[in-house]
Amino acid sequence: MRALPVGDDALLVEVSSGEEAQALHAVLLRRRAEGTLTVREIVPAARTVLLDGLADPDRWAAELTSSRVPRVPSRARELIELPVRYDGPDLAVVARHWGVTEREAARIHAGTEFTVAFCGFAPGFGYLTGLPERYAVPRRATPRTAVPAGAVALAGPYTGVYPRSSPGGWQLIGTTDAVLWDHRRTPAALLTPGARVRFVPLGDACR
Repeated sequence: MRALPVGDDALLVEVSSGEEAQALHAVLLRRRAEGTLTVREIVPAARTVLLDGLADPDRWAAELTSSRVPRVPSRARELIELPVRYDGPDLAVVARHWGVTEREAARIHAGTEFTVAFCGFAPGFGYLTGLPERYAVPRRATPRTAVPAGAVALAGPYTGVYPRSSPGGWQLIGTTDAVLWDHRRTPAALLTPGARVRFVPLGDACR
């Protein structure tokens, strides 16, 4: 691990993989809950974890960089199920990239248990990991100017669901009516780092 100072009271901790970032995030959350870590925010990303509002950042930098990256924690959190219609305009493109039929592509995706690695891009947007590396897909050569809310999409190793209409270059494979962001809800985001997610197909897309 490498710890970089950010301002007066924050650290950006770099690790070598997304799995290590998820494991470190889980350990730091647990230590904060136990009262052995005083910090305002713990924010995971693809290969980093930001600790903001940290008491004694120098001590924590020394402690973290002298320790080993923890193991990925067991998946004890409740499973979130998202109903999905595999009707996206790029499903055929993804299926060809995988070398399977559209029905099989939907089955592969629906048969995967995902983990929210981190959030970003827009409020409520989670970057979900779980598909094997061989199913990584490129972004579209030309991004769309407007992707509808609820679009289920793939890019690189990630699956994501657009919480609101916005431009985007991900491959759209389906649609869900799930509300990803609701400011009246606590937490407002349906998908938070560490959450387990499965996509439940509607209709006979995977049969």
